[in-house]
Amino acid sequence: MGIARYQATFRFSINSLLISIFISMILISCNQTEKEPEYLATLMTADPGHFHAALVQKRMYKQVNPDVYVYAPDGPDVQDHLNRTESFNTREDEPTVWQIHSYKGKDFFDRLLSEKPGNVLVLAGNNQKKTEYIHRAVSNGINGFSDKPMAINSQDFELLKDAFKLAEENNVLLYDIMTERFEITSLLQKELVNTPSVFGQMEEGSTENPAVVKESVHHFFKYVAGDEIKRPAWFFDVKQEGDGIVDVTTHLVDLVQWACYPEKILDYRKDIKLASASRWPTLLNASEFNRVTQLNEFPEYLEKDLNKDSILEVYCNGEIIYKLIDVFARVKVEWKYRAPEGAGDTHFSLMRGSLANLEIRQGPDENFKPELYVLPHNPDTDWEKALEEWITELKNQYPGLALVPIPQGFRVDIPDKYRIGHEGHFGQVTEKFLEYLQERKLPDWEVPNMIAKYYTTTAAFELAKK
Repeated sequence: MGIARYQATFRFSINSLLISIFISMILISCNQTEKEPEYLATLMTADPGHFHAALVQKRMYKQVNPDVYVYAPDGPDVQDHLNRTESFNTREDEPTVWQIHSYKGKDFFDRLLSEKPGNVLVLAGNNQKKTEYIHRAVSNGINGFSDKPMAINSQDFELLKDAFKLAEENNVLLYDIMTERFEITSLLQKELVNTPSVFGQMEEGSTENPAVVKESVHHFFKYVAGDEIKRPAWFFDVKQEGDGIVDVTTHLVDLVQWACYPEKILDYRKDIKLASASRWPTLLNASEFNRVTQLNEFPEYLEKDLNKDSILEVYCNGEIIYKLIDVFARVKVEWKYRAPEGAGDTHFSLMRGSLANLEIRQGPDENFKPELYVLPHNPDTDWEKALEEWITELKNQYPGLALVPIPQGFRVDIPDKYRIGHEGHFGQVTEKFLEYLQERKLPDWEVPNMIAKYYTTTAAFELAKK
């Protein structure tokens, strides 16, 4: 009996131990599931009417769930987006593996908020309701990752300010996609502006001769991911897309802030003083409109913008002259129907210092590639030595950089491996956003400077209308 009792007790102890181990493993597994989600981000894309929405998914990210959720009204915009993302999945070179789950219906945004299958909202499309979508998303604890512009008028600006406040209260991030910060010539120009031994001190300039000039030329007809772009008709309605002065100009205003006052917290109420603003149209005939939209006639909502010759007037061009703290700047954006053969969208940038001017040019002489020029006022041995020291130091970060003498100064020779192009910059911006998402925090200067940026563009729009 003693042996039998001992054996029974032993079996009971072993079984109890195994049960305890099993329960502990379940509890550990549950705790790990709660504390360590498999992915940092799951993307939800709302009403993707602009091809920029797809470019966020042109590559994969290890921190991002391959399952992506698309909510949109049914129609050609969402179908074009789905086709483009599918083309990334089926390409031969480094295909993506996105699994797209889509819902199409008029109640798409309410459905997105009620189901909330992800934690990051991607917005790139019709701008008429974009600020409203941003506000509703952050109110519901969803991070916002938005293409520019996040506001296209002064009413949107006020709503956007409140959205940033709500984002902070709900511990979520709201960030706009500033691809131009990753363009190599802009990066190097910023480095030089903040190298006093080469650039000197930033000139103040004036309204007639600003110290900073940034100009951008864009085209309605272009190729994206190797295919002719198809633009939605609403893109040509400034009530839905926004004037040029509040759209592409956003990038230029951002670059001025970012290069002239890096990581400085700006206060839009005292640091920005508008001097002048103007807007003017680009003209499109029916044939050109058909080529870029694949529509045979102008929709009813564009009839208000047709002149007496039935030519569409699109107010996509704008210029702002303003003072940012103690520097006068001029930013200008223009749209044309189509670029010359071999060319594309172009960028020009001038920054004037006490020792040298810095220019980014992208014209025929540069084969339409952006190039950075360093143009000294009075070059001497000490100045050239400082420039050589700058390029030597930068070679640690960008191997292969070199200086090429030209009659007026120097051109910075940039290897092609650093010229990844506009489409590639979307992946770089997304990686930066994911870093911030991991840290649960943006740099202290980002939010006030986004607010300053959108104040500049929307206040300039109101001024231009006068």
